[in-house]
Amino acid sequence: MSQTIVSAPQQQRRMLALDALRGLSILLMLFSSSIPFGVLPSWMYHAQEPPPTHVFNPNLPGITWVDLVFPFFLFTMGAAIPLALSSRMKRGQGSWHLGFAVLWRGLLLAGFAIYVMQIRPNVISNNPDWKIWLAALLGFALLFPVMAKLPNSWPRNVKYAVRVVGWLGAILFMALVHFPDGSGFSLYRSDIIILVLANVAFFGGIIWLFTRERWLIRFGIMAMLVAMRLSATTPGWIDSFWSFSPFSWLYQFRFLQYLLIIIPGTIVGDIIVRWMGEAKDDPVTLKSWGSSKLTLLTIAMVATNFVAVIGLKAQWVPGTTAAAVVLCMVGWLLVRNARSPEEKLIRILYQWGVLWLLLGLLFEPYEGGIKKDPATLSYYFVTSGLAIFVLIAFLIIVDILKQRRSLQFLIDSGQNPMIAYAGINNLIAPILGLTGLNTFLDSITPTPWLGVLRGAFITYLIALATTIFTKRKVFLRT
Repeated sequence: MSQTIVSAPQQQRRMLALDALRGLSILLMLFSSSIPFGVLPSWMYHAQEPPPTHVFNPNLPGITWVDLVFPFFLFTMGAAIPLALSSRMKRGQGSWHLGFAVLWRGLLLAGFAIYVMQIRPNVISNNPDWKIWLAALLGFALLFPVMAKLPNSWPRNVKYAVRVVGWLGAILFMALVHFPDGSGFSLYRSDIIILVLANVAFFGGIIWLFTRERWLIRFGIMAMLVAMRLSATTPGWIDSFWSFSPFSWLYQFRFLQYLLIIIPGTIVGDIIVRWMGEAKDDPVTLKSWGSSKLTLLTIAMVATNFVAVIGLKAQWVPGTTAAAVVLCMVGWLLVRNARSPEEKLIRILYQWGVLWLLLGLLFEPYEGGIKKDPATLSYYFVTSGLAIFVLIAFLIIVDILKQRRSLQFLIDSGQNPMIAYAGINNLIAPILGLTGLNTFLDSITPTPWLGVLRGAFITYLIALATTIFTKRKVFLRT
């Protein structure tokens, strides 16, 4: 776990396992929003919003699988920062150019957060009709001239014209739309998840640019965030600074606590960049690990996630910690003899996963137990460790065992997450509404568990649509 000096890779490869983890998180996020409220078991919802009333209880400790999807996505965003910016550095872009790219990405995500909330059919109307469905489809279509990666073969003036038309169309749409309460466009009507992503994407990118060869400074930034987080619980200047924002519709300092997930992600991204620079185009050769050991390691990574979530949800904290330690020891026996670059990558990632998971478990009693909302220190570190373990499992399946096809739908969704995020409300829902299939689906899924199947089907439809866009090389910039 010593400091790694990152240099631009000799050849650019794509970390498909990271795409798969991002795809898993975005699809589970959409699935969790599609399942019905009601009498399903409490582990099917956010731990702090239990059934049957789903009244938010900030004093209720524990996490469920639903509480993993957002930090997993945050982690993949952090890991992608070194990959994206290292690629730009390889093309000769300077620090000022990179800084502007990071700023523009943050602003674009913030604009996306505001725009997607203004175009959602269920936000525009309590009872959408065909006009609302068509308007929602138009809102979705306008995302492409604004955010799509336009072909390099297009002339520069054509690209500029497409962007201008897209921006004008989006602005006009937001200016004309009205909501059930009679109000119109508002900067404060935005998607909080994407707004948080915009904030941490900008600050995470800036931190990486200034610390890309100095992990110790990143740890120092994490330590200062933890110190501010602890001091913000006591009235005083830090509490005031923590809560202050000159323009809360765009930026809030408290959002930056999620850098405690982003920064561990950037460290993993640095490790991956180094591996990409060292890896060859030759087929992967395992010098000490066989398929049996790799299978056991994959099972151990997945099992650790299940044990942690189930145990922390039930608040069996001592037993969960002991079981996690045992699983970590088993994992270490499996990864300690590493020779090939792929094996060494897995071993290094595993060490970091163990560090963050155990650190999070040691923080668990603090703040009344682990919680997603309000997020506790334990939550940041536990979820970072669990994300690394899932990444290792996907790395084994995709890059070593060469079973890419088994995760292809996750990879495609992970390469195009903004289409999936916007499309479930502004593509799939309008199509189902215009065809009458939404009424049919509701009629054949009247019970809560059948409603889960309905949610799974809708999630499958958006995954399928996202795959089609990805195969056709149509991407929304993230």
